[in-house]
Amino acid sequence: MTPDAEAKMQFLFALRSKGVMDKRVLEAMEKIDRGVFVTGVFSERAYEDMPLPIACGQTISQPSVVGLMTQALDVDPRHKVLEIGTGSGYQAAVLSQLARRVYTVDRHKRLVTQAQEAFDTLQLTNITAFSSDGTRGLSDQAPFDRILVTAAAEDPPSPLLNQLKIGGIMVVPVGQSDAVQALIKVTRLETGFSYDELRQVRFVPLIEGMGPE
Repeated sequence: MTPDAEAKMQFLFALRSKGVMDKRVLEAMEKIDRGVFVTGVFSERAYEDMPLPIACGQTISQPSVVGLMTQALDVDPRHKVLEIGTGSGYQAAVLSQLARRVYTVDRHKRLVTQAQEAFDTLQLTNITAFSSDGTRGLSDQAPFDRILVTAAAEDPPSPLLNQLKIGGIMVVPVGQSDAVQALIKVTRLETGFSYDELRQVRFVPLIEGMGPE
């Protein structure tokens, strides 16, 4: 399903009205068709600024939240990015337009398989998707310039902090899963980490281990 020009204009207007102003991020989100990642009964709502259910009890994030998280990550074309929580694959696809290489992991094999099919459909060749325990990151590919976590942790997971380059940025929702969470931007410094609170959000919880088959 390809969005018509009016739907695309409304989609981009919604992003801007929520604070997504970075030109590269807007271009990436215009280029990546969210409709490829939303199937079944919700496909006609793919271009609305709302989260939608996907398989395995997960959700595809609201586009404006994807845009704001991507904007906060400040990705450049040389960067190697790790995403924790592949979900539908939409966020990784947006990142693929901005980064040199994107690694994305999810505890649900079914989601990784479906996301890979979407990446193939869009001919995105700079994304590598794995099924693994995201709380542990991806140590054999570390360090990363940027890390994006799309599930809420009570604290930024230390394995992920350790896989961030000096000067690198991680964006992660932090808070209890049943309460309002804060989106945090973590910057790794020579001497430790700095933390900036960006906005209130609500994400599914970050869970250790692998999901059921």
